[in-house]
Amino acid sequence: MGEGRPDGQEDFLQEIAQLLPPPPAKRYLGGGEGARGPSARPSVAAAARRTPDSPRREAAGPGPREPCSAPRARACRSRLGPAAAPGAGAMLRRPAPALAPAAWLLLAGLLSGGGVWASRVNKHKPWLEPTYHGIITENDNAVLLDPPLIALDKDAPMRFTESFEVTVTKEGEICGFKIHGQNVPFDAVVVDKSTGEGIIRSKEKLDCELQKDYTFTIQAYDCGKGPDGTSTKKSHKATVHIQVNDVNEYAPVFKEKSYKATVTEGRQYDSILRVEAVDADCSPQFSQICSYEIVTPDVPFAIDKDGYIKNTEKLNYGKEHQYKLMVTAYDCGKRRAAEDVLVKVSIKPTCTPGWQGWNNRIEYEPGTGTLALFPNIHLETCDESVASVQATVELETGHIGKGCDRDTYSEKSLHQLCGAASGTAELLPSPSGSLNWTVGLPTDNGHDSDQVFEFNGTQAVRIPDGVVSVNPKEPFTISVWMRHGPFGRKKETILCSSDKTDMNRHHYSLYVHGCRLIFLLRQDPSEEKKYKPAEFHWKLNQVCDEEWHHYVLNVEFPSATLYVDGVSHEPFSVTEDYPLHPTKIETQLVVGACWQEYPAFENDNETEPVPLASTGGDLHMTQFFRGNLAGLTVRSGKVADKKVIDCLYTCKEGLDLQLSEDGARGVKIHTNPSQLALTLEGDDIGELDKAMQHVAYLNSRQFPTPGIRRLRITSTVKCFNGASCVSVPPVDSGVIVLQPEEPKISLSGVRHFARAASEFESPEGVFLFPELRIISTITREVEPEGEGDEDPTVQESLVSEEIVHDLDTCEVMVDGDELNPAQESLEVDAARLQQKGIAVSASDLGTVFTGVDTMASYEEVLRLLRYRNWHTQSLLDRKFKLICSELNGRYVSNEFQVEVNVIHAASPMEHASHMAAQPQFVHPEHHAFVDLSGHNLASPHPFAVVPSTATVVIVVCVSFLVFMIILGVFRIRAAHQRTMRDQDTGKENEMDWDDSALTITVNPMETYEDQHSSEEEEEEEEEEESEDGEEEDDITSAESESSEEEEGEHGDQQNVNRQQQLEWDDSTLSY
Repeated sequence: MGEGRPDGQEDFLQEIAQLLPPPPAKRYLGGGEGARGPSARPSVAAAARRTPDSPRREAAGPGPREPCSAPRARACRSRLGPAAAPGAGAMLRRPAPALAPAAWLLLAGLLSGGGVWASRVNKHKPWLEPTYHGIITENDNAVLLDPPLIALDKDAPMRFTESFEVTVTKEGEICGFKIHGQNVPFDAVVVDKSTGEGIIRSKEKLDCELQKDYTFTIQAYDCGKGPDGTSTKKSHKATVHIQVNDVNEYAPVFKEKSYKATVTEGRQYDSILRVEAVDADCSPQFSQICSYEIVTPDVPFAIDKDGYIKNTEKLNYGKEHQYKLMVTAYDCGKRRAAEDVLVKVSIKPTCTPGWQGWNNRIEYEPGTGTLALFPNIHLETCDESVASVQATVELETGHIGKGCDRDTYSEKSLHQLCGAASGTAELLPSPSGSLNWTVGLPTDNGHDSDQVFEFNGTQAVRIPDGVVSVNPKEPFTISVWMRHGPFGRKKETILCSSDKTDMNRHHYSLYVHGCRLIFLLRQDPSEEKKYKPAEFHWKLNQVCDEEWHHYVLNVEFPSATLYVDGVSHEPFSVTEDYPLHPTKIETQLVVGACWQEYPAFENDNETEPVPLASTGGDLHMTQFFRGNLAGLTVRSGKVADKKVIDCLYTCKEGLDLQLSEDGARGVKIHTNPSQLALTLEGDDIGELDKAMQHVAYLNSRQFPTPGIRRLRITSTVKCFNGASCVSVPPVDSGVIVLQPEEPKISLSGVRHFARAASEFESPEGVFLFPELRIISTITREVEPEGEGDEDPTVQESLVSEEIVHDLDTCEVMVDGDELNPAQESLEVDAARLQQKGIAVSASDLGTVFTGVDTMASYEEVLRLLRYRNWHTQSLLDRKFKLICSELNGRYVSNEFQVEVNVIHAASPMEHASHMAAQPQFVHPEHHAFVDLSGHNLASPHPFAVVPSTATVVIVVCVSFLVFMIILGVFRIRAAHQRTMRDQDTGKENEMDWDDSALTITVNPMETYEDQHSSEEEEEEEEEEESEDGEEEDDITSAESESSEEEEGEHGDQQNVNRQQQLEWDDSTLSY
């Protein structure tokens, strides 16, 4: 209404309004400013000037009206009429004023013709409830709110019926809702603008498991404009709480894939184990597990609602070893688990306390480092309450070597390896060419362990003079391994130095008397004749326990200290005596008895003396030793320090325990110095089991002694009352050390060679082994790979591998007559030997190199060994043999033989008177050397030696053989040529030669010239090769082929010459 009104009409209405009298104030209805005076009354002209879109003004009432309730808002407004509508103006609420009849008629006409202009004003904000609560089901988008979402506005639409028209204003309508909050998955939609009704819905499907509820705020805004015509009105922010209802969409799932437990037969358990399932739903109704069920029928087990399984009857191991149950679960929504779970219940026999999970036999392969002995062991206490457990693991090695596996080198070499200075004399060495005084003693009969000598009360050995010298005034050390039993109260001598003839004085002696070890040391004659310490007594159980023990006696007069198995012992008694009287009698050192005059002065020795042949009187052996001895050494000038003693005694095998920092907490570990016993103690059985599982065996030898090592575990269990409550039986097991791969030591080099006599006579001599090579190999079995493992026809293959290890002895012996020191010798580089730490001993039989060192060091030293002979007139050859060994003869190399030939200068041969030498056949500037097969004739002076008679004979024989071969080849070729000519001509009338009377005359001198020229060419070639420095032992195949080609070429040339020299006797030919 009022749109498009002409300006003339508006002016006319204004003039009419001026003519109308103002209405009385008492006739106005309503409250507010419109009731206080005429100023509140809008003029008709002003009303006429408003457009339908202009904001309307309304008189404020005495206060806010109570709005109609939301469900009945439209009916309420119809019942109250236009005056009850929110936002209605005062003009509509009061009656029309009384006007003059003419004016009213005029106004009525105007209104009836031009319509009514209504005034609209957007004055009030929409109104919402302060709080809303909603519920939405997950996977749905509709929200059910309480109270419903309805926005009210006092600027409600006006309804009146002038001129039979209804006019609706937009200022009271609700145009929309706005949600405030971050990441709110909801939006609000207006359903009816006029009533302000709306709904809230989700933008996406909601998941209760991700978020159970949402809270945000919402505002409503109307469709009108403000007084200034710029913005709409918004309500206050109302809070909305929406809860997501859960749907039972997830089934229960068990925490473990399977369960297992072990029970003892004959017992009734309240609970064996518990199974547990979880549900991923969000609500308590659907996420909680309400019951469990055993699906497997007819089993003696039951399960409660919490998942605890128990047996319903006593179980019998003989009836069933293991039960398998299928268990399912239900949530409170009665939904079953997606997958049932398997439960295994194992039945074990009646519990017996003890160690379980160990093996009777444990195999150890040499060279593999540490080997865990009990990787799966655990202690079963049968559910007894245990306060502490002590377990001791013992490795029994008394039957291996001298108590355990040690390096089996000679005692002298062991002292060197342990850092002892030189000067150690070995009194019981392994029998060899130069050290042969122990040949007659019984030994352990094998080389797997070191050399052990047995003394049965009748054997003894005399040590040669010069092997050892002891000065009582200087410090010295005696070291020995001994095993001795309780053989009575007789004196048994280990080592004795006594007068060689005439008298029976003991200068020093180490002997056993019962379970006592006694050392006698008499001082040499001196000016002071007073008592001095002479006998030192030690009372030790080790002396007579029949076990191997290591004894080291350090003597620094007047004190003596004894070390037994690395532990020092002071003598409990020391006896004094006068020094010896001065004499010039030499002494005799004996091992295993004492050398003295017969009859013996020792009344307590009932052993029958055994007379031995000697010079100087009726002397015999007495005080024989019964037991085993090994490694007896005497070192003069210095005593052994504790470090060397410990090194000599330390085993190369033992028990080892390697734990991480956090492993086996609370477990105490005790070990003995020999590493043959290990004790573990703790109060936590689980931690003790973990420590026991790390106990390992270790053997650091490259070639350990094979055999069994006994293992024994003894345990003590204590309860909280301090008494032993559980008896744990001991465990007996064994470590089987397998046989190591035996190395094969191979010696190779030049076996035959010849040198000029002048080289043997020179100060440098001749090197015997210039190209010696020492290698060691082992043979391993390689199993077939792939499918061949199951095929019985496939055999294992053997593979040879080269290894590196040490050597301790190399002997160079003369093969034949012994060396004559007056005209020949074997010499070595002493400076180089000192650097290598290899000792050398020489005799008429050869030279022996001893000391633990690498194969490369021995190879280098042996290459420098020289042979000299300064009287070579009668020497044609000399033979030597070389043998090397490892571990005191346990592994021995092949016997490498070398033959050395001496080349003598031959005198010029005299020609017969009727056979004068022709000048053309003499070549004094060339003297060829024939290279014999298998010999290396190398000389630095090839032109200074004339070939011997044997060489000339060999040359002649070879020349004759070549001649015969050439002649045979010629005849074959001649016959072949005749056959070819016959085939080419093919003529039957061809002349046939009758060669029955054919005579062939050959000039022997020309033949000799050809042969000699051929030999000279060969000699020149050999001289050129020797000048180039090529020295080879054997002729290679390539050289043989080239020699045959050269001979063939010379043969062809000689054939041509012979054909030219043929003379035909054709006197008998007939044409």
